[in-house]
Amino acid sequence: FCLMAVPGKVAAFRLPPLPTVGEIIKLFRLKAQKQLSQNFLLDLRLTDKIVKQAGELKNAHVCEVGPGPGGITRSILSAGVEQLLLIEKDARFIPGLQMLSEAAPGKVRIVHGDILTYKMEKAFPKHLKKNWEDEPPDIHIIGNLPFSVSTPLIIKWLENVSKKDGPFIYGRTQMTLTFQKEVAERLTANPGGKQRNRLSIMSQHLCTVENCFVIPGQAFVPKPEVDVAVVHFTPLVQPKIQQPFELVEKVVRSVFQFRRKYCFRGIE
Repeated sequence: FCLMAVPGKVAAFRLPPLPTVGEIIKLFRLKAQKQLSQNFLLDLRLTDKIVKQAGELKNAHVCEVGPGPGGITRSILSAGVEQLLLIEKDARFIPGLQMLSEAAPGKVRIVHGDILTYKMEKAFPKHLKKNWEDEPPDIHIIGNLPFSVSTPLIIKWLENVSKKDGPFIYGRTQMTLTFQKEVAERLTANPGGKQRNRLSIMSQHLCTVENCFVIPGQAFVPKPEVDVAVVHFTPLVQPKIQQPFELVEKVVRSVFQFRRKYCFRGIE
């Protein structure tokens, strides 16, 4: 199986013939674990579309979170990246990812670990660092996140944005991530909208947040009960609220702890 280049463009890198993602799942007897809220995306047209939302990846350094059987991984490699860091918590997926690594010599580094505890400060070469006021560095985070991890992880990364540490020690690193459609609508909700909540304010005061497109649940294996949305984050040069992250979160959490019509109690 070979990924074709976009018509009219010269492919800098092309994966050699490989088993399909579905064949990898069968070969290594990979079964999505419900308790880990795992859902596999096998349609490479959709994985290509997700990767395209990240922007220009040619010669970029990318970290993919939870690559699983490697569908998005193939699309990232086919985009011509310089280096790809894969962080996968589930050991069952490592052999299949190693197969991809061998197909792209020198491009892939696999870490068997938990993204919530992995130290991103040393994930990329120092020469990629840019000043916060400059254009974003040639570094991207991409991931089809398990639903159980997505909200705590984005809150952690928003705190990193605020403090300019973690993956943002290199500058305004961009993120392209999947969320349940409902969560994505909250992340991108406008002021006064019905979906406006804590996540809306915490994300939008620190980043430009774009709801890119929705993937229907039936595109995943196993099919989740909800649709999934792809969201792109670019940290702002100046946060909209000039206060420490902990204070902003405390105030916003207090405001939204009551039903909407009683939120004045939280403000009090």
